[in-house]
Amino acid sequence: MPFSSSSRSESRPAARRLLPGKAAGPWLRKWAALSMLALSAACSGTKYIPEGSKLYTGSTVKVQSEAPVPNESALTTELESVIAPKPNASILGMRPKLYFWSLGEGKTKGLGKWLADKYGEKPVLLSEVDTQRVKNLMANRLNNNGYFKPVVHSKVKEKGQTATVDYLARVGKPYLIKEIRYPERDTLLDRAIRATESASLLKVGDPYNLQTLINERIRIDGVLKNQGYYYFTPDYLLYQVDSTLDNQVNVYLKVKGSIPKRAAQPYVLNRVSLNTDYSLSDTASAGRQPIIYNKYRYYPDEKMFKAKAITNATFLYPDSLYRRRRADQTLSRLMSLGTFKFVDIRFRPARNQPDSAEYGHLNAFVRMTQVPKKSLRAEVLLVSKSNGFVGPGFRIQFRNRSALRGAEQLLVNVTGAFENQTRTGTNAIGLTSYELGADAQLIVPRLITPPFDIQLRNSDFQPRTTFGAGYKYVQRLDAFRQDAFSLNYGYTWKTKITNEQELRPIDLQYLRLGTVSDVFQKLLDDNAFLANSFRQQFILGSSYRYTYNQQALEQRRNQMYFSGGVELSGNLAYLFSNLTSQPKETNPDGSTAYTLIGQQFSQYTKVDLEFRNYFRISADPTSGNKIATRLLIGAGLPYQNSRVLPYLKQYGIGGPNSVRAYAARGIGPGTYKPDTEKQTNFYDQVGDLRFEANAEYRQDLFPYVKGALFVDAGNIWLVNEDPARVGGKFEPSKFLNQLAIGAGAGIRIDVQFFVIRFDAAMPIRAPYGTPDDKAPRLNIAIGYPF
Repeated sequence: MPFSSSSRSESRPAARRLLPGKAAGPWLRKWAALSMLALSAACSGTKYIPEGSKLYTGSTVKVQSEAPVPNESALTTELESVIAPKPNASILGMRPKLYFWSLGEGKTKGLGKWLADKYGEKPVLLSEVDTQRVKNLMANRLNNNGYFKPVVHSKVKEKGQTATVDYLARVGKPYLIKEIRYPERDTLLDRAIRATESASLLKVGDPYNLQTLINERIRIDGVLKNQGYYYFTPDYLLYQVDSTLDNQVNVYLKVKGSIPKRAAQPYVLNRVSLNTDYSLSDTASAGRQPIIYNKYRYYPDEKMFKAKAITNATFLYPDSLYRRRRADQTLSRLMSLGTFKFVDIRFRPARNQPDSAEYGHLNAFVRMTQVPKKSLRAEVLLVSKSNGFVGPGFRIQFRNRSALRGAEQLLVNVTGAFENQTRTGTNAIGLTSYELGADAQLIVPRLITPPFDIQLRNSDFQPRTTFGAGYKYVQRLDAFRQDAFSLNYGYTWKTKITNEQELRPIDLQYLRLGTVSDVFQKLLDDNAFLANSFRQQFILGSSYRYTYNQQALEQRRNQMYFSGGVELSGNLAYLFSNLTSQPKETNPDGSTAYTLIGQQFSQYTKVDLEFRNYFRISADPTSGNKIATRLLIGAGLPYQNSRVLPYLKQYGIGGPNSVRAYAARGIGPGTYKPDTEKQTNFYDQVGDLRFEANAEYRQDLFPYVKGALFVDAGNIWLVNEDPARVGGKFEPSKFLNQLAIGAGAGIRIDVQFFVIRFDAAMPIRAPYGTPDDKAPRLNIAIGYPF
């Protein structure tokens, strides 16, 4: 007992020392405070500052004036741009890069050195800030903006181991332009410069701005370059500014007196040589004699390309005035033919043509390096639409880049795909399918519009005429076999880099339903509406599509995309049949329809609109941090000869590029919910109307790895009621409450030319109410959804 009593008496004090009590409280609080202070110092970066130094954490800029300062925020931003050095990057006051830098200090190798080089950043100290240099630069920027004789002050503010610098710029009223005078000499060059005055960037009453003066010189040079002044440069223009007036300046634009003679005269093109088979080893076309075609010197011969095909894309004409616009247009047109790897243009003085008193002469050499004329490409594809829909595919493509010696591209494609969805415990049919197809396209690099000759000479892009034909065989096991034939003819052209138009006057398709299983035939017999969409018929279509795309303008932070198309089918055939009193056939649903060559034809109008917007959060053009949104609206209206759109033209929704929380064609139409015992949604969950909206936040994570958070919503509807799909008809007052909604997150492996996407999405709301299955759905796909 004494032993055990003694043992307890010795152990209690130790226990009290380990437990927080009145005696231990102050010590623990002090320890916690010191720990937090040390952690804060480590994260804030002050721990790694040399003794006696201050960590520079940034600067502020303020503009002060007794008079209003026009565009003060823009002026302040410009002054901030000259501040150097830039402080260490921080997040909520913490500077983790300084910590990583400390891991490699004094080391030449190892993990710490690697982390320092990869993620570290050396501390930026106050001693590195040259305030006088920054003030001089700010004063210079203020002078450039018309604020003459500014005064710039700086003040250092220290706080603990950190310091900031505040800059104050005191300015008066900006100087305004009172008068602008252009060159007054009676020379060809001065007259050409004076002729540009009406489009001048300099305006009386505007503030004096150096950048505007620079831009005006560049503008004038651009005009002169299109008037033959090949050797002129903006540096040959100078400004004389009289600022002795009261807050006003007179601007005098003059041509330097010492410019070379050749810069003061316009040039005419003498010879234009076209070499379609240029290589680095080619020396002056190796002494070969050119073909003379419409005054062009054409090398080497017409075995590969007819001279006419190349001259149609050339806008440099012998005996014409040199124009830089035409040279740029020639480069763009020749490259857009798709038959050349490189194209360049060289200009040299014409030795055999002496210069006149006012005009000089140039020889132009257009050199083109070909890509191989013929190529064969094979691709093996993994089609993964969503969970349960997977299958391999292949595509073999043959390309001839000058099939008729006129830079016409002939493409022949052979494709195949297998798709399967496994649903246990159901009586599903048609969920396994095979597809085989072949198609050919002949792309002619000009508009074939007899009897008119339309060339769009002011466009930088080569217009095209396309002829196409194809066949596709579709076999859905235990359901049906379908044959689809297509024939089309159309035009594609661009007038600017941001827009493209496509017109297809002829877009014919013939759909033929082949072998049908007994189960599927019963479905057709029981549902006349469905049978009508699968009927054997012609689609006699014409279509037009306009696309406006700002994604080519990479410097823009906000980029818009719009695509709108309209498709018409069967109207002329119906008009002809009606005027000639052709007989009609009766369909299973009791409707009647005219025929063409013994086959019914579909009649409808279909409109598709797509709006996208990409807003880049960062000012860095290379940043992938952006908010992407999309809105899809589609409407197909069957009428007269049709009560329902052809199955091939109907809308489906859901899948990896749509509402990702649902399977492909797993939504709608309307509040319709398919029979879970049949699960035949591959054909009945389609509609005539579509509305879909998507929003996605994209974030750069690591090199080649990006993340995303997204929300999708959408549905499809029918124009006419289908008794077999109750709730499928569109009702304007209810459609918003019938949208399926899903949300999720994704990871994208983006190596520029190839993107693999993994998206996990969870259904939030189904058109008919609460989703039956709230489990996340994994989508694996290639490319971005939009």
